[in-house]
Amino acid sequence: MTTREYKQQLLHELYAPYQKCTQCPLGFLGRTNVVFGEGDPDASLMFIGEAPGAQEDKQGQPFVGRSGKLLTATLQKLGISRGDIFISNVVKCRPPENRKPLPLESKTCKNLLLLNQIKIIRPKVICALGATAVEGLLEKTYPMTKIRGTKMVYESSILIPTYHPAYILRNRSAFNDFFQDLQQAVTCAEKK
Repeated sequence: MTTREYKQQLLHELYAPYQKCTQCPLGFLGRTNVVFGEGDPDASLMFIGEAPGAQEDKQGQPFVGRSGKLLTATLQKLGISRGDIFISNVVKCRPPENRKPLPLESKTCKNLLLLNQIKIIRPKVICALGATAVEGLLEKTYPMTKIRGTKMVYESSILIPTYHPAYILRNRSAFNDFFQDLQQAVTCAEKK
């Protein structure tokens, strides 16, 4: 069994008890699918967003709506396919009307699933997409304009915060910063 196969097996075992998760209020608020994440279980680069949106909830996959299309296209410009990375969210269930996850929801999902995903995948670099993802990971609020592109440390990984792709769709002038941050994440993940 390869390392990749072993990690994939561990992820399947992690997800199995939570297929119909009701550990936090989001499990009772109209969710269609628990969106665990997808990609290379042995990836050196992991992207973490806030929570699934409507399309993600419907399809059971992270970042497949408009934001996901922008992220995928930007990664392709950098020579990276979605199969080369692992992508997930702090919260695995869609909050009603795409509201920001509540602290209890974030903390519950982080402790049950996200931290274990990170331990299994062991990415060299984590790129946090948006202030809510950073807050979910670090349990502290930071202004994204001040920390985006900054190399931080999270567990044994380099953490690089950047704007959420939804923000870029509303604020096209920030695309160059977003692109540079993703480029930095890719470069750091490729270094030996």
